[in-house]
Amino acid sequence: MLHGGIILLNEIGDISPAVQVKLLSVVQEKMFERIGSSRPFRADVRIIAATSRNLEQLMNEGGFREDLFYRLNVFPIHIPPLRERRSDILVLADHFLQKYCRIYRRPVKRISTEAINMLIACHWPGNVRELENLIKRLVLRCSDGVIHGYALAPSLQTDEQTSTSTVPSEGASLHSMVSSSEREIIIDALKQHNGNVAAAARFLQTTPRILGHKIKKLGIDPECYPDITALR
Repeated sequence: MLHGGIILLNEIGDISPAVQVKLLSVVQEKMFERIGSSRPFRADVRIIAATSRNLEQLMNEGGFREDLFYRLNVFPIHIPPLRERRSDILVLADHFLQKYCRIYRRPVKRISTEAINMLIACHWPGNVRELENLIKRLVLRCSDGVIHGYALAPSLQTDEQTSTSTVPSEGASLHSMVSSSEREIIIDALKQHNGNVAAAARFLQTTPRILGHKIKKLGIDPECYPDITALR
């Protein structure tokens, strides 16, 4: 029985006119009838209605009842799309990372700096659901305890994506993807070895000279990574 509880009406803007009439009766009279029964029941509940549509515009177009709108519009809360609240992305990503690591028993420890930057730069047309599904997929695919930038979808790796409000029709070029991946791998190695180029070179199974050349080419400053805690 819902009496005294809370009911969530998701995507309220998509319900049919016939259902709107019935819902208005429930909201006004706090009475309803069960399917197959003619006996009315009383339920005093708190109603939370959610929608991704503009109900006022829909109401003006005749697609949503005005009386129902004003019955539901007691305490409106507007939540901007994820792309307009960038500071929430890292918090949500960390939450979903812990959630799916626990569910699937995966030992993923962190999201790399490069991947974090890419997540923050993404347009997120699918909002929080898109972010959650992406983190879930990355957790399942992760093999070394770290979610790297090169594991993300190509559309998240383009410079065009970070400067426009639409999803590009083309993915990233091979050169940009390789450079991005190489830069991230080197930065991760430097972080793990407190900025020590020689130690990072041994870890990457290359020589300090070759690694030093790549560091200079990619514009990486080893002194920016003195502490492994900067990874978190």
